[in-house]
Amino acid sequence: MKPCFISPILSQLAQEMEIDLHVEDRYGYVGQIRLPDGRTRYFRSTVFDVNGSGATEVAKDKDYATYFLKRLGYPVPTGDSFHTRRWCKAIKSNRTPELAWEFAQSLGLPVIVKPNSKSQGSGVAIVHNQKEFFQAVTKASGGERVFLVQKPVIGKDYRIVVLDGEIISAYERRPLSISGDGTSTIRELLITKQIYFEKIGRDTVLNLEDTRIKATLRRNKLNLDSILPIDKTIQLLPNANLSTGGDAIDVTPNVHPEWKTLAIQIARDMNLRYIGIDVMTPFNLDETPNNYVIIEINAAPGLDNYATIGDTQMNIVKELYRKVLLALIA
Repeated sequence: MKPCFISPILSQLAQEMEIDLHVEDRYGYVGQIRLPDGRTRYFRSTVFDVNGSGATEVAKDKDYATYFLKRLGYPVPTGDSFHTRRWCKAIKSNRTPELAWEFAQSLGLPVIVKPNSKSQGSGVAIVHNQKEFFQAVTKASGGERVFLVQKPVIGKDYRIVVLDGEIISAYERRPLSISGDGTSTIRELLITKQIYFEKIGRDTVLNLEDTRIKATLRRNKLNLDSILPIDKTIQLLPNANLSTGGDAIDVTPNVHPEWKTLAIQIARDMNLRYIGIDVMTPFNLDETPNNYVIIEINAAPGLDNYATIGDTQMNIVKELYRKVLLALIA
């Protein structure tokens, strides 16, 4: 198992700050902080003893998080939740995958199918027909009880990270895409991208057998052995998560004050000191908030891929975790 990205950063910061921090030495994912008065704090990867357990559990459940965001007056995706076949049987629910398909048709295809509690874009698919729908439901149902069906939201995908009432980072996320050079196959272009990720220290692993990639290629009458013309760009995945090969553009210095106020208010309303807010909007974040949708919230936003953008972003991440440590020992 590859060591956790943040553990070496936390260990270095703890040494600088004279904080008693111990990271378990088998996998490097879990750590303990001992305070001067004998109290202890823990972290597991990007999950820290900063947020309350109730608020964290709500944030992890996309359906519940969407429910409360909507109740608080925030715009959220149009959609609904349904139960996997196994869970339908266990609780005698009529919210079956078949009912979900009827709902999808009422929304109008294509629709987004996503698992309710997984993160990093795992299992998220955009589907255009019945066959793709039930394939996506089967994949989204792995280890899950609930899956979501939503109308796609068009716009730019941003993540805003807030800690204790301060915007720590904001960046635009772009889905995994490739651009043709007129000679390389799509497979070769993806392998080249994977080599680049490894060169810059990014731990993203591209799955060339991902059914979502193959479905996208089929819709475009392509396959992994097709050669894209020069400068032709194709988006391969429906989600913009960096963990699935997306790219990031840092916009932290340019966030409009009203966006900052909005993000801080969402964090307060969801009772999360530390939060990643995923927003879709056709506008830039240097403009006033307008025509936006809160796609998801995350109580343990990972910033490892963001840190690989450049030295400035790495320093932002280090300062974020310095503030997290200060929040833990306060």
